[in-house]
Amino acid sequence: MAVDYTVIVVYLAGMLAMGWWGMRRARSKSEFLVAGRRLGPAMYSGTMAAIVLGGASTIGGVGLGYKYGLSGAWMVLTIGLGLLALSVFFSARIARLRVYTVSEMLDLRYGGRAGLISGVVMWAYTLMLAVTSTIAYATIFDVLFDLDRTVAIVLGGAIVVAYSTLGGMWSITLTDMVQFVVKTIGVLLLLLPIAVVKAGGFSEMTASLPTSYFDPLGIGGETIFTYVLIYTFGMLIGQDIWQRVFTARSDKVARLGGTVAGTYCLVYALAGAVIGTAAKVLYPELASADDAFATIVKDELPIGVRGLVLAAALAAVMSTSSGALIASATVANNDIWARIKRIKGETGGGEEQDEVKGNRVFILVMGLAVIVIATRLSSVVEGLTVAYDLLVGGLLVPILGGLLWKRGTASGALASVVVGGLAVVGLMVRYGILANEPVYYGLLASLLSYVLVSYATKPTDAAVLAVWRERLAGAGAEPTEPVAAEAAPAHS
Repeated sequence: MAVDYTVIVVYLAGMLAMGWWGMRRARSKSEFLVAGRRLGPAMYSGTMAAIVLGGASTIGGVGLGYKYGLSGAWMVLTIGLGLLALSVFFSARIARLRVYTVSEMLDLRYGGRAGLISGVVMWAYTLMLAVTSTIAYATIFDVLFDLDRTVAIVLGGAIVVAYSTLGGMWSITLTDMVQFVVKTIGVLLLLLPIAVVKAGGFSEMTASLPTSYFDPLGIGGETIFTYVLIYTFGMLIGQDIWQRVFTARSDKVARLGGTVAGTYCLVYALAGAVIGTAAKVLYPELASADDAFATIVKDELPIGVRGLVLAAALAAVMSTSSGALIASATVANNDIWARIKRIKGETGGGEEQDEVKGNRVFILVMGLAVIVIATRLSSVVEGLTVAYDLLVGGLLVPILGGLLWKRGTASGALASVVVGGLAVVGLMVRYGILANEPVYYGLLASLLSYVLVSYATKPTDAAVLAVWRERLAGAGAEPTEPVAAEAAPAHS
């Protein structure tokens, strides 16, 4: 394993070095949070693909392939479809808004009244997403170094927190680009063909497994529908995804680069399902489907290649973890803490360097919180389900409604967030965290609340809508203060 260890150590050292290099570029709030909004098509598409394809898509995607066959690709397929929908239909408008958070977009659209509560919901989602990604380090480092679970989480989490805190989005962008390349080589170009060959080729796989393993809908229609509801729609509204859209150099880059990344996700989904199916032929009696990835890597790959593929898995986890971490810190600082200070009558200095320091402190604090929570939480699936159910049930309707329906009002958005979020939490208590009912009925309650309350209240102030339309058209300078400060005077 000496060669494999060397590959991993060099990779981890490279991540820290890029964090240090990124620190030298992150001199302003824009540079630190959204990489100066300067990414071209190649870097944008690579980093976008890196953040959406995390440990759940890699280790979990192979596990679903082990359990269900080719239809196990549906989870990652719906992620790719969501990214394609975001890129084709919404990314240009989102990029032109030139904000930093989803809640700032809601403030701009509705007049500065929905941001704090939506910020709390988005913060809970991004924090839990970072936690579930961090837990996945335990699986990878256990295979690599036979480390204790807590030590593995602390080690992996500390590296991500270090490079994210140093350089913000510039460091994360650079590391994500490397992670994208490592993931492409490790999973698509090495593990996929080797797994198929070791399993005897597709002819042996079809002969050894039930026909249900090759049924495109074998995982079940209800499961596919739930994946679409949670992951496809979740891609449209998550702060971690939007923050990457904000890094695009132009709306054309956001549309083109996102389309490339979404297409890549579809290929990655099929690859994971095929690898899992091959693992089922090789190891038909694994105790857990999620062990399929680690087992086939450990037992079937040659020295050196094994280290590179494990580095690819580590890259998948790190990219999602770092993206969720900076999103969580951005929301906590800009959408929650800054609003609380304004309510108390406090004002910030507004200097770019002070804002960079403030965001850097929040990343460090959020990162430490993520590591602590990850060491206490055992179920990745439950944590991820809570995160996406809250996101979709509480925020999908007011965000898409704001983009698509002129009659939507601030009161309707606020009611939608509160009713949808509370409905999801209550139904989780009633039916269980992993049940489908919370997101189904929570989303319905959110939609009804939004429409009914919007029709029952006065339309959004014309001046607020005028500012909104100007920003959608690409007018307006880079905001240096939270958008609520702009929108509130117009509303009043």
